[in-house]
Amino acid sequence: MAFVVTDKCIKCKYQDCVEVCPVDCFYEGENMLVINPDECIDCGVCEPECPAKAIEPENADNAKWLEMNREYAQKWPNITVNGGGLPDADKYKDETGKFEKYFSPTPGKGT
Repeated sequence: MAFVVTDKCIKCKYQDCVEVCPVDCFYEGENMLVINPDECIDCGVCEPECPAKAIEPENADNAKWLEMNREYAQKWPNITVNGGGLPDADKYKDETGKFEKYFSPTPGKGT
């Protein structure tokens, strides 16, 4: 079992989770992060670090996020250093339905 990033991360991209990950399994898109589920060791240290509560343990209810995380972890660059969240992160933190409105497949810069 792995942890996955959900659409709650979109337009926030807080990066507190990146610094605590012992296996560097986060990957950066333009406006969100994903976890490579094949690299995640299920330690769970990232989950409580996310201010947007965007990180969840893999389960049947979030299977679409598991596949999305796996797909984009192959396309986006690895990120290992906290570069801070997006400038308007707090404004979007509690918004719902962000995938349909704001998702970008564009890679981030990585570290």
